[in-house]
Amino acid sequence: MTTEQHILACIDGSAVTESVCDYAAWYASRLHLPVALLNVSDVPASKRRDLSGAIGVDSRQILLEELSLLDEQRARVVNSYSNALVQDAKSYIKSNFDVPVSTHQRRGKLLPAIEHFKEKNRAIVMGRRGEDHKHDRINIGSQIETVARGANVPVLICSEAFKAPNSYMLAFDGSKTSIKAAEMVAKSPLLRGMEGHIVMIGNHNDAAKNSLVTAADQLKSAGFMAAAHHLPEMDAVNGLLNFQVENGIDLIVIGAYGHSKWQQLFLGSTTTEIIASTVSPIILVR
Repeated sequence: MTTEQHILACIDGSAVTESVCDYAAWYASRLHLPVALLNVSDVPASKRRDLSGAIGVDSRQILLEELSLLDEQRARVVNSYSNALVQDAKSYIKSNFDVPVSTHQRRGKLLPAIEHFKEKNRAIVMGRRGEDHKHDRINIGSQIETVARGANVPVLICSEAFKAPNSYMLAFDGSKTSIKAAEMVAKSPLLRGMEGHIVMIGNHNDAAKNSLVTAADQLKSAGFMAAAHHLPEMDAVNGLLNFQVENGIDLIVIGAYGHSKWQQLFLGSTTTEIIASTVSPIILVR
């Protein structure tokens, strides 16, 4: 029996929740899959202590009981908010897209909640910034690295404003990871029919040049529009983002955990800088 897949949209009520819903619904409609809305509430458990034999136990016991009641009240409020959030998001998607939508609420941490749906996840969509980082300068949600490291499917990190993509750029460096990213693009209908660009910066050795041409040919053979671009040696972030702006590219695809310039990704600053410097959606693939 085949498990029905879905596009998992992680929503938290932040300013980018609407954008997450839009991109998840867009992704799902391109692949003819349903959307699964997920909200995870991290509510700490009430701490009860054994105070038998302690001096002043009566007064402290009363206070602890009051704290426990407050914890229970907070948990109920958080649960009600979570339910309202996913229901509102479902209504929003249903009124704007023709895709099936399911809702899910979990308590605890985000990654374990995502892994609960591991067999069903075709892709994960999450906001570029979360509620806990809405005033930060870089505005990158704290969960992005954790999810990107733990997920075995593409992760779409969306911008604050939805725009249906018409073009994409694949960051390419000739590594196994970037070659695999090109293969994944070729096998998926997600980007089919869009204007495509495969961009490599530096790496002027014959092997890298040949892999760039091969990747472009592979996409073309699969029916994709894909032009290969080999740019001079320069800062990877500036080179890619300048190319994106100059060519009006809507979507960036990056192969996560590659080699050379892309080897470190989150351990370094390349991907963090790209996410922070563009409002375009970014797809991380492994």
